[in-house]
Amino acid sequence: MYAILIGVAALWGAATGLLVPRAAYRFSVEPDDAWRDACPAGHALTGPARGWLGSTRCATCAEVGAAIAVRTAAGPGHAGQQQPGDVEADGAEGAGGGRDAPPAAAPRGNGTRYAPHLATPVVTALGCAALAAATGARPELAVWLLLAPVGVLLATIDRRVHRLPDQLTLPAAAAAVVLLGVAALVPEHGGAWLSALLGGAVLGAFYFVLFLINPNGMGFGDVKLALSLGVALGWYGWAVVFAGGFAGFLFGALYGLGLVLMRRAGRKTGIPFGPFMIAGALLGLLFGALAA
Repeated sequence: MYAILIGVAALWGAATGLLVPRAAYRFSVEPDDAWRDACPAGHALTGPARGWLGSTRCATCAEVGAAIAVRTAAGPGHAGQQQPGDVEADGAEGAGGGRDAPPAAAPRGNGTRYAPHLATPVVTALGCAALAAATGARPELAVWLLLAPVGVLLATIDRRVHRLPDQLTLPAAAAAVVLLGVAALVPEHGGAWLSALLGGAVLGAFYFVLFLINPNGMGFGDVKLALSLGVALGWYGWAVVFAGGFAGFLFGALYGLGLVLMRRAGRKTGIPFGPFMIAGALLGLLFGALAA
């Protein structure tokens, strides 16, 4: 039964992780820019949930690339003939282009994707499997599995554009409070809801103080992320809040030190702190769940 639980959690993580790349691509924009609604070539993103769910391969780009390949294979006489709509489809400046979007000057073929798509399902699956192994069949496992893909999504966005959207951080905090409140009503849970609420308030306040002291080194998005992470860590008590919070700072410091030693960054170079906060919280949750 235990192995089945871990396997189901890993499958859940892989399935939800497949949905992360497109959402991360759409959210990865500058603060004043609208969410991306097109691939880098300018073709509208379509699919469930108004285009937020779907593959990272643009169907229109694939069709255009296949048509060009067919005309090229047919010979010079056909390859050089321009078909109606070729210029608009192949060379349009994408409305969804951002600072990390590739140029849209060249036609895109069947195998080309506009966002990485392999790492996130693997990371999400491993994270969910680890949470299931540590938590077991306790009711809070359902909460961790629901929040894990959101954490991977936030880490991906922050790594790309150094920001954590309010549209994700604030609902995540509210969801953590509500879901753990429900879990607290189910028998055999391993934590305390009041402790979770206090953990979110304390960790959020701590990050807010850091933001006031050094706003250039700590973004306000990190403060909002700390609310949900503090709620999750607080479920298992104050020792876990401290351990998870400290682990996030440790991971971030080691990463920054590594960049400095490799001369890829200076002492004042900004790094995305959200991924390290989330990694530290994951480690804290694993220890807390094993000890509960």
